[in-house]
Amino acid sequence: MRTSRPRRANIFYTFLVVFVLALTACDSGQPAAPAATSTTGGTEANPTAMSEATSTTGMAADETPTTAAMADPGEIVWLSTQLRPVEEGEKLRNVILKDFKGKVEYLPEDTAPFVDRLLAEHKTGNLTISLVGGLHGDFPPFIQEGIMADLSNLAAKVKATGISDDFMELGKMGTDKQYYIPWMQATYIGAANKEALQYLPQGADVNKLTYDQMKEWASNIQKATGERKFGLPGGPKGLIHRIFQGYLYPAFTGRNITAYASPEAVQMWTYMKDLWQYTNPQSTTYEFMQEPLQSGEVWVTLDHVARLKDAVAARPDDFVLFPAPSGPKGLAYMPVLAGVGIPEKAPNRAGAEQLIEYLLTPGAQGATAREVAFFPVTSAKLPADLPKGVSMISDAVTAQTSADNALVSLLPVGLGAKGGEFNKVFLDTFQRIVIKGEDIQTALNEEAAILQTVMNDAKAKCWAPDPPSDGPCQVK
Repeated sequence: MRTSRPRRANIFYTFLVVFVLALTACDSGQPAAPAATSTTGGTEANPTAMSEATSTTGMAADETPTTAAMADPGEIVWLSTQLRPVEEGEKLRNVILKDFKGKVEYLPEDTAPFVDRLLAEHKTGNLTISLVGGLHGDFPPFIQEGIMADLSNLAAKVKATGISDDFMELGKMGTDKQYYIPWMQATYIGAANKEALQYLPQGADVNKLTYDQMKEWASNIQKATGERKFGLPGGPKGLIHRIFQGYLYPAFTGRNITAYASPEAVQMWTYMKDLWQYTNPQSTTYEFMQEPLQSGEVWVTLDHVARLKDAVAARPDDFVLFPAPSGPKGLAYMPVLAGVGIPEKAPNRAGAEQLIEYLLTPGAQGATAREVAFFPVTSAKLPADLPKGVSMISDAVTAQTSADNALVSLLPVGLGAKGGEFNKVFLDTFQRIVIKGEDIQTALNEEAAILQTVMNDAKAKCWAPDPPSDGPCQVK
């Protein structure tokens, strides 16, 4: 990174920056970014690891701007794909924003209604939204319609917070305009009850697992306890599709869309079928893996850091957190960057800019990490009293992103309202192959055709780890 940042933050985000910048360089006129689907309260972003309590601004980590430093921000309607779960939304409103002097109406939405609402308000000319929050890949539909304002002046103003030049470059979406300001980050990692460690395969290191070792671990636990204590977030609002997209597919194939029905994909789904025999059958109902971890139904899992936080926060001495396993092509993982932007015709642009400045203060960045496990994008150091569970998350993420065989798999790019249909293909494939036991190659071929239609309709180009494409990404 060009701007000074704590070492762990540099390690954490280097891979994402390299891949996204390479992607945008190959398509300088079009936005290239991960698409969004998140859980409403913490869904997708990348944790950094920092500690103590001062930032480049000289403010302590628990400080926020004083009233004297800011004019009355007024009323701000904030539409977002992030922090959608009720608990996370409440923490944002009541804890993270408690010292902001304006009145914020926070409206968390799934991706499709999020996109539809802003596009509809833009077309009617009756814009009520002053701030837009989303993942990196949520912004392209609005940029293509000319909705988003250029925030270059604001970017220069908040440079002192320590956001790196490379982070800011991502917010330009391959152009010379600043369409969003980075807000927070997170990813997915593994978690295990310490009771499970005694059943690790001989010679296995929990911080350097392979997928084969994870399957053997799950098998060992079942044989010893008579219970299937491996679990995945496969419920209606779970994020199991992200584990397929960002972890298993690239770890086994080195790609994603361009290897969807490949021989390597058959190998991956064969693995998944084998693993399922040791997986708790209630996994098709789990949404936040912190819940079955705390109840003891599940001993080993993979999930979004924000959906593991409550378990390790409540009982940090009972659990271990670790990087995702490695497959034949490497340790694939999905980093997530969330940002905030302002519509060109926002009814309260000045207030929205003040809210962005507030969100980047050390106090707000630290509270975001502490309360919802989304980590700073600034150089603000996390509070010295950071809960042990949050520090554990930070350490596991650092180990994951700094692995020698790390392979970045970005969130979907440019799908817009088609994001739900894209995810459904992965979920339907899982149901057909793993749950219903259909022939793997037949299911992959048929679902690949549906996936190609989604890509064509969205006019979505390939994103990392797939190679760049000139037109819609071709499913293979």
